[in-house]
Amino acid sequence: MGETRESKRPRINGDHVAVNGQAVDEWFIGSIDQGTTSTRFIIYDSRADPVASHQIEFTNHYPHSGWHDHDPVDLVSTTEKCIDKATEQFVSKGYETSQIKAIGITNQRETTICWDKNTGEALCHAVVWPDTRTKELVRDLKERPGADKLLDLCGLPLSTYPSSVKLLWLIQNHTEVQKAYEESRLAFGTVDSWLIYKLNGGKDKNVHVTDTTNASRTMFMNLRTCQYDDELLSFFGIDRAKIELPKIVPSSHPEAFGTLASGSLKGVRIAGCLGDQSSALVGHCGFKPGHAKNTYGTGCFLLYNVGSEPVISKYGLLSTVAYDFGDGQKAYALEGSIAVAGSGVRFLMKNLGFIKESSKVGELAETVSDNGGVVFVTAFSGLFAPYWIDDAKGTLFGLTQHTQQGHIARATLEATCFQTRAILEAMEKDSGHKLECLAVDGGMSNSDITMQTQADISTIRVERPAMRETTALGAAIAAGLATKGCWTSMPELFELTHNKAGRKNFEPVGNPKKVQIMYDRWERAVEMSRGWVRNSKEEHNEANWN
Repeated sequence: MGETRESKRPRINGDHVAVNGQAVDEWFIGSIDQGTTSTRFIIYDSRADPVASHQIEFTNHYPHSGWHDHDPVDLVSTTEKCIDKATEQFVSKGYETSQIKAIGITNQRETTICWDKNTGEALCHAVVWPDTRTKELVRDLKERPGADKLLDLCGLPLSTYPSSVKLLWLIQNHTEVQKAYEESRLAFGTVDSWLIYKLNGGKDKNVHVTDTTNASRTMFMNLRTCQYDDELLSFFGIDRAKIELPKIVPSSHPEAFGTLASGSLKGVRIAGCLGDQSSALVGHCGFKPGHAKNTYGTGCFLLYNVGSEPVISKYGLLSTVAYDFGDGQKAYALEGSIAVAGSGVRFLMKNLGFIKESSKVGELAETVSDNGGVVFVTAFSGLFAPYWIDDAKGTLFGLTQHTQQGHIARATLEATCFQTRAILEAMEKDSGHKLECLAVDGGMSNSDITMQTQADISTIRVERPAMRETTALGAAIAAGLATKGCWTSMPELFELTHNKAGRKNFEPVGNPKKVQIMYDRWERAVEMSRGWVRNSKEEHNEANWN
């Protein structure tokens, strides 16, 4: 399909254009992709090909060591601008806005936003998902009675990662949030809830919802009932009478998410919503148990579809909702999360000045034949799955006078690949069988050397689609499935996306003995990176000494 069947309209230089200003019977779905460093809006046609897009980066704030903030206003303003700019591009190709039938939203998960439900305005900066200011709080929570029951209830271990600990920290430490909570005017949400709320017009419409995939990342939702759990809320000391939580709804719904209240697509319905990693799995059409994908973005996230019942991991993985399309079309996943992937490349570029563009890291790595004995444990925010070491710090091992920039570049790319292997091995243990292949997407997947390294280190085939905007596509799919006259089934979408030209496979070709030696060295380096953070207050004070 895609390029294998006759198109309803011609292409010029590979771009879609309308016929005489019109594309008869053609429909489109828009997708908001709100990420950690940028916001995008992409418009897809009925063949799941992007025809127009716009992207805007925004400022990330790091006020103290371990802190990571966003301005919630930036998230909304960049979304609105991206919608308008992409729509302008879309119309310039001869299409009409009426052909855009619905919009989906995909978003960075866990990032926590608090606002005043009376004014509709944010009370503080958003606390972003890799933020580690909650380390001491998490250690205290682990000592509370009932802490050992959390994993089975919600699928997540206690860590700095989920929204629950971020919200609790704000209630305890931020004056405005604390006051709003005590006065019962505090509204809480993740990025999806905040965007949907504001895009619908804020307090006037008060559309305050979240989808099942995002709710499963808060530690407030029971993984089996997919509703808020009183035992979980009680553990964190959250009083439902003092805070407005978003209503949990399916990921694909024709009415629950409302409509755009303003802008060039005013009145267009929001019909789909997925947390970014679930959205990427849907974008790969990983609808069957056993399908797995890895997204190489700011962090790195591997999801493995386990079917209609949750599997609680015994090997350090997260259990989460893969997608929820209603009417019994719900799937769960095992997930392994790596805090640093693309941000490690950005560190080489911004902090060390090794490269001027992140896309050049592969070329730098190829200036040397191997890592020269260098191992880089990129634990800038501790280590996530399957290690869960929150007292680790980024550590370089094996430096000598022979070490060159290329060796460190290779070690940076390999760090992501090693952690991916560790997650795959944990998934093999939990699921009882070894994966045969891994679907990939995200910025780092564009690097052939990284994907070949991944195949070699993991000893499985890596499959890269030609169209790698799969995260945004997943949200478009969720919206399209809820919209009459658009996509009608998951098998239809699987055939549509998997018959496209340009897919590339990377087969493992590395020397198994050498790969195992490298992996053993990595595991040793991980153990040696433990214990750098002894006390977060001491670390904070040292970071602010004059």
